[in-house]
Amino acid sequence: SEQEADFSNVGIELKQTPIDETKKGELRAGERLSITNISFDSPVEENFYQSHLWNKIKLILLVQYIRNKSVDRLDYRISFVNFFSPPKKDLMIIRQDYEKINNKIKAGKAHELSESDTLYLGAATKGATAQKSMVPQYYGDHTLAKKRNYCYKQKYMNYVLHEYILKNNVPCEPIIQENELRDTTFEELITLRIGKYIGMSDKELCKLFDVPYTNNKAQWNTLSFRMLGITGNHAEEFVKAGIEVKTIRIEENGKIEQNMSFPPFKFKELVKEEWESSTIYNYFDTTRFFFVLFKKSGDQYILEKSKFWNMPYQDLNDTVYSGWKAIQDKIKQGVSFRLKKKKNKEIKVENDLPKIKDNPILHIRPHATKSAYLIHGLYTYGNIERDADELPNGDFMTKQSFWIRNSYLMEQLKK
Repeated sequence: SEQEADFSNVGIELKQTPIDETKKGELRAGERLSITNISFDSPVEENFYQSHLWNKIKLILLVQYIRNKSVDRLDYRISFVNFFSPPKKDLMIIRQDYEKINNKIKAGKAHELSESDTLYLGAATKGATAQKSMVPQYYGDHTLAKKRNYCYKQKYMNYVLHEYILKNNVPCEPIIQENELRDTTFEELITLRIGKYIGMSDKELCKLFDVPYTNNKAQWNTLSFRMLGITGNHAEEFVKAGIEVKTIRIEENGKIEQNMSFPPFKFKELVKEEWESSTIYNYFDTTRFFFVLFKKSGDQYILEKSKFWNMPYQDLNDTVYSGWKAIQDKIKQGVSFRLKKKKNKEIKVENDLPKIKDNPILHIRPHATKSAYLIHGLYTYGNIERDADELPNGDFMTKQSFWIRNSYLMEQLKK
């Protein structure tokens, strides 16, 4: 627990971290790399190169092992041992992340820290007991905040594994050059790149970048990356930071047509989740988005602006949590169904799960092209195996997924 490096005489920090093997046999970083405590009860260390964080990361002896949950932990195999120092091109962003975390702490908002605030260096809560391990802040009105650690985020560690350990040459292109971040932040630089094209239509941009005008979703994504100066759709900095690029089309009425959807969940897995280790919480707590906005004008869409965004702490931990909890509670209690005959004599199945109107941010909707049900072993409809999922009581209903309301996204984009 010392603030200096583990081998302080030679300035080397020892870290061990797991690697997971996917069903396809591919290796990936098992988790974020926890580095050192963030102190909330004393002034921040302003100088990055004199901070205890720098002492911990300037040279790491990184021990990586394959995590195999079918064997005892003592039988895990050490696979790689390497020295790792953050490359110069990453260090500028890590320093900016450090300053961003510090600025939030100095503003008395340590309780609102989130991994999604930053790019490579994160502020992670300390395990499952974080809710109980609250400490008063040195700054502001001394609001209690969860203990947190500086960490290298999981997506960054995944890049480190593939690029520097496995030497797989991750197929992505850098957006920025090392010296470009001396006088500006990464986010300012990226929005300025997009800003050069504001006011141009998607058709003009397609012509400028020699992109076929297909009028499909992939086309607008491709244009976003071309404006950033890369030929593919994988930006190195976005891959390392786990930034998701979302192109959003605003219709002439000022609304977004589509809600934002997520992969389907399993009912029986959802009911076992705890909030702070749940899939939906971890996604929004760690993911930063880059939105590129086009607004419809006649038969084309005009580039309006771009914006980095992560879900505000209060929205996630109050509004989204209450929506998630209501859905989880209902599935635990048991979903009730009502069979209703329509005019064409077909049967419509209604359920009493929370509806879109019940939460201003989060709701669930079917995530299958066709409905499928098996209710009390009596009523069967559709392809159960393909389109349905089992509820805790043994019934089956159409697969569901979480969705973020388009009206909420529109509000966030206007801010």
